[in-house]
Amino acid sequence: MDLFRRSSIFLLILMFLSSKTLSMRYEIHSGQMKCISEDIHEKSMTVGKYFIVNPNDEHHPLPASHKIIVNVMSPQGTMLHEADNMESGQFSFTASETGSYLACITAVDHKPETTLTIDFDWRSGVHSDDWSKVVKKSQVEMMESSVKSLLDTIVSIHEEMYYLHERGEEMHELNRSTNSKMALLSFLSLGVCLSVASFQFWHLKTFFEKKKLI
Repeated sequence: MDLFRRSSIFLLILMFLSSKTLSMRYEIHSGQMKCISEDIHEKSMTVGKYFIVNPNDEHHPLPASHKIIVNVMSPQGTMLHEADNMESGQFSFTASETGSYLACITAVDHKPETTLTIDFDWRSGVHSDDWSKVVKKSQVEMMESSVKSLLDTIVSIHEEMYYLHERGEEMHELNRSTNSKMALLSFLSLGVCLSVASFQFWHLKTFFEKKKLI
């Protein structure tokens, strides 16, 4: 049990450190929608940003056809971010529950149809704090920033371990309750079998006595 728990904690730490950043670039056609999900734990900070990649020179404005609608929803369907006819934007929130959060981006319908390239970046947990933006050139401040980031990582891992420990206790209690019920059911089954056997023995004995066979 201890080996399994330690292995689970180790795998959970690896997953926590490696799978909390989602950065991608994809294409979407006019009138189409693409949704992206991210598993986030309760009380985790989340930030996201998105923008339409300019198909022309960066100094030229985007074409009028290049607009998107963005919706971010909680596992229960609560709208956390909503933006219409946008070229770029960002969102941030603290997860109120553990579950799969959904971000949907829709390209505004346009005729003739056009293709938009979307750059989307979604970070949660300790990865949501972009320390490189606040760190200055001073080596002391860079070290302080690294220590602060490491401290946030340790706190987050401790919360994950505490959550896993609670789940382990719940499973242990469930197993103990199940074993107790199975033991009681076994005794009841044994009692029923003995009662039936005794009744059959008494019935056969009475039958043979009436027939004067014994």
